[in-house]
Amino acid sequence: MAGHRQPAVELHGCCPSVAGAPLSEHEAKALADAFAALADPVRVRLLSIIASAEGGDVCACDLVEPVGRSQPTVSHHLKVLHQAGLVDREKRGTWVWYRAVPERLRALQQALAPS
Repeated sequence: MAGHRQPAVELHGCCPSVAGAPLSEHEAKALADAFAALADPVRVRLLSIIASAEGGDVCACDLVEPVGRSQPTVSHHLKVLHQAGLVDREKRGTWVWYRAVPERLRALQQALAPS
């Protein structure tokens, strides 16, 4: 399970600032897919917890209580974040550990930056 599955449209390095010039259809799709993964407050919260974790990664077992959702619901949201390439995951024994993908977060940030 190490490594993250790339989304259908690659975001890293694809997208200029939305304020710099009109985006191509490909660029717009890449951004929309990534932002769609963040269109849920639980996923935004999970990403925030993971990205700010001391040591850089968090066990899935430690993500249920902070967001107040059931384990299957948290797993679903983590899967969406992983499929969007926003988090990476690694199985360690019986647990899965999650880590934010800084390049993906920077690409989203840069796309929204003023030109």
